[in-house]
Amino acid sequence: MPAVSIQLRLARPADAAAIAEMSRDLIEHGLGWTWTRARVERSIAAASTVVLVAEERQPAAGRLAGFAIMYFGDDQGHLSLLAVRPDRQRAGIGRHLVGWLEESALVAGIGTIRLELRASNRAARRFYERLGFAEIARVAAYYGGVEDAVRMAREIRRGPRGPLPDVRALLRL
Repeated sequence: MPAVSIQLRLARPADAAAIAEMSRDLIEHGLGWTWTRARVERSIAAASTVVLVAEERQPAAGRLAGFAIMYFGDDQGHLSLLAVRPDRQRAGIGRHLVGWLEESALVAGIGTIRLELRASNRAARRFYERLGFAEIARVAAYYGGVEDAVRMAREIRRGPRGPLPDVRALLRL
């Protein structure tokens, strides 16, 4: 596979169709399609949501390799969607998308990022665990009554000596 140069940028309305199709094919398969072009366009326009894309520079300039959508609340962020094309997975793209969003969340004063994923998606769970996310709950029939979810969170605030305690330690208090 030839080397691919990736740049991260904020999504534009013209990206909405490609993002929606990736969500349908890579995330929502078997569940019904809820992240349609119109919904992605609303997220791109929303002041409280960041839609970030990983775009290829070479050899297929302009092609989306991945994307992430995160809602920024007052003190928590919610990673709504994250997907990387299968032919670009395991190249660090997902890690870079999450890292960019975490740094932005820190600047915005957010201390915790939460997300949900399919309980059956072991690869995604391992990915988030490697990034420091921990399971905080299971939600029965979360995905349209079809599948359970695992809810995960990560404390991103940093103290004077580095990251604050893991969210698992905080939940035991």
